[in-house]
Amino acid sequence: MENPILEMKSITKEFPGVKALDNVTFSVKKGEIHCLVGENGAGKSTLMKVLSGVHPYGSYTGEIFVEGELQKYNNIRDSENAGIAIIYQELALIPELTIYENIFLGNEISNGVVIDSNETILQSKEILKKVGLDINPETKIKTLGVGQQQLVEIAKALKKEVKILILDEPTAALNENDSENLLELIKELKQQGVTSILISHKLKEVLAIADTVTVLRDGKTVTTLDAKADLVNENVLIKNMVGREIDNIYPERHGIEIGEEVLHLENWRAFAPGLGREILKGLDMSIHEGEIVGIAGLMGSGRTELAKSIFGNPDHYRIEGDVYIRGVKQNFKNPHDAIKAQLAYVTEDRKGNGLVLIQDVKRNISLANLKEIAKSGVIDENEEIVIANRYRSDLNIKTPTIEQKVRNLSGGNQQKVSLGKWLFVNPGLLILDEPTRGIDVGAKYEIYQIMNELVAKGMSIIMISSELPEVLGMSDRIYVMSAGKFTGEMPVEEASQEKIMELAVDY
Repeated sequence: MENPILEMKSITKEFPGVKALDNVTFSVKKGEIHCLVGENGAGKSTLMKVLSGVHPYGSYTGEIFVEGELQKYNNIRDSENAGIAIIYQELALIPELTIYENIFLGNEISNGVVIDSNETILQSKEILKKVGLDINPETKIKTLGVGQQQLVEIAKALKKEVKILILDEPTAALNENDSENLLELIKELKQQGVTSILISHKLKEVLAIADTVTVLRDGKTVTTLDAKADLVNENVLIKNMVGREIDNIYPERHGIEIGEEVLHLENWRAFAPGLGREILKGLDMSIHEGEIVGIAGLMGSGRTELAKSIFGNPDHYRIEGDVYIRGVKQNFKNPHDAIKAQLAYVTEDRKGNGLVLIQDVKRNISLANLKEIAKSGVIDENEEIVIANRYRSDLNIKTPTIEQKVRNLSGGNQQKVSLGKWLFVNPGLLILDEPTRGIDVGAKYEIYQIMNELVAKGMSIIMISSELPEVLGMSDRIYVMSAGKFTGEMPVEEASQEKIMELAVDY
């Protein structure tokens, strides 16, 4: 390969019971944007953790060469000193510190023993200009949006004179506008000589930005493709990722009858704790048996707040209005009350709020309904094993054992565990908040199939999603939110991406 800045040769990495990487070869040319794609569990993040020193030399076999020199990183600092920086999907910023404090954390500018704040702020301003972020460096991170925080992470990397910038799912939590801005920045960094390695499940983004694409599957290198070639398209990438054709990522539903009304909201309002700002503004909504109802809108429109307010109000909003479940007026004081009324909520933040990562698959699945497998207050562990194995099979959770810690699973399989946890409470209404965020096309297809099977059995689903093709591909009806209110409601046959976006920005 011409002018490789990076060569990873015969990389093999094993965890207990799992070979995460199997003789992987990966090569990147200097100054290119190289995308790394594959299903969850294919080994993408593990490969980049090997490259960045998270998995140190000696914990894997194979060789890493940067600019022709053999590398043996013992930790992240070693890789950073070699000009490699990695930015994870879960950002590593300290919310209570300022932008400039985060950028220079661990590399503070000082006059002897005293930190020189003035010089640090001046240098921060110059770095922020490079990422197009026009904001006071003394601003605290906690006041920034996710897109701005992502730019601060990149600014941190640029401060370290990065040669190879690794971005792991950088747009997963961003809205469409922030995603476009970030991709443009990556192109600009290329002009400045920065080589970027981008992990992404959003294949349209991959094809829009990549010079080269490498596909991993089951811990092995499948192929490396010239992304600018005419024959490289989404179907080609999908086939290489999953090893089969997927003609329509949104499986069709046939013969499902819409039944009685399950949920009804009347003049539903919510006010934030403390100052009492109105965050939900007089919403009227209905959901019927056998329906998938999509909720679209930009970040901050109130979608997640709506879901939480219905599901027992865990954030303690002040609620006004009425909610009816199958015609019976309800007053949920907490999520437990909602669960008793056969509601379930799969959160958008599976790692933070949806799962206990240090617990195993078995315990996570049973967690929301322990009383079902308890006898005289004692958990029947044999029954727990039976239940966990049933959902492992039904949801095709890829894990060597149900004793596996959830933190060791891929994002797609973590999402299936989260789904299994809530299916175990036997809900009539399932709220899915960003059900496929950060998971690959193959796992998405499996989630969609599960959704179709559930509504075929009479369940109702509310699906919140930032991906408009997903909303259009899976919904029967669509509500559009903007600034805490519904700005539109329509059957999917009358909807389009353009129409949804017009309503989403209607203030």
